[in-house]
Amino acid sequence: MENENNFEVIIIGGSYAGLSAGLTLARSLRKVLIVDSGFPCNLPAKHTHNFITQEGQDPRQIAEEAKAEISKYDTVQFLYGLAMEGKKIEGGFEIKTQADEVFTCKKILFATGMMDLMPQIPGFEACWGKTILHCVYCDAYEVRNEKAGIMSNGYGAFVTSRVVDHWCKDLTIFTNGASTISSEQQEAIDRLDISVIEKKIAAIEHENGNLKSLKFEDGSSEKVSIIFTAVHAVPHCDIPMSLGCETLERGFLKIDQYQKTSVDGIYAAGDNTSSLRTVARAVGAGMTAGVYINKELIEDEYK
Repeated sequence: MENENNFEVIIIGGSYAGLSAGLTLARSLRKVLIVDSGFPCNLPAKHTHNFITQEGQDPRQIAEEAKAEISKYDTVQFLYGLAMEGKKIEGGFEIKTQADEVFTCKKILFATGMMDLMPQIPGFEACWGKTILHCVYCDAYEVRNEKAGIMSNGYGAFVTSRVVDHWCKDLTIFTNGASTISSEQQEAIDRLDISVIEKKIAAIEHENGNLKSLKFEDGSSEKVSIIFTAVHAVPHCDIPMSLGCETLERGFLKIDQYQKTSVDGIYAAGDNTSSLRTVARAVGAGMTAGVYINKELIEDEYK
């Protein structure tokens, strides 16, 4: 009797990269388990941009439609849960969930994304993904006429200011403390007529995530409706590292052009492999992973 808990491929992470790979593998006649905890990286986002045919679509709606499409293939199963442990076994891998369920597979795809760590500024998290933004290519077009700010310092503030200025001309840099921008960088910023405010930020004043102003520790405030900033992010899942997968700077999994990690049989796709965090890119990476996982499974059959 076939072991119901044994799969050809386990996909950990059921958002855009994982779903795209799942569809590709379903159409490749593979027995697949998709394990998802229900917390995508872009949970606060309300719209998807730069994704042809899906412009402005709610990203949750895209995911739900994808799940419905994949569910039509009887070789794919979905499991709502959290993968907690992984280990190498003969012929593949074993995955254990938080509910103590154990599944085995020949190949694994990690599509688990990254977890954003918010600065401890009151109001920041409520605005994250709504009016505090990280991606100009996702959101700058819609806010191009707004009074915008950049929350950053040093070289990061300098680079970001030149990019954001392309869309937003009413722009201020908030360094949240003494500026570490070099004199040469400051001269370039001055030429763009971008002001720099070095005061420490005490709170983000907002209404239901709609930014109103920044309140500073000295009691003053500055009106602004949009902030562009980057936050530190860490991997959602540490199983790849426990299995020996190499990582790059900032915790991204090291992959090759086929989405393969440094460990045979383990692939990765989506936000856990790149700082370019878009739905369109995740979908493309997932499809690539699905193709080459299937190719490797076929090659294994002829060894």
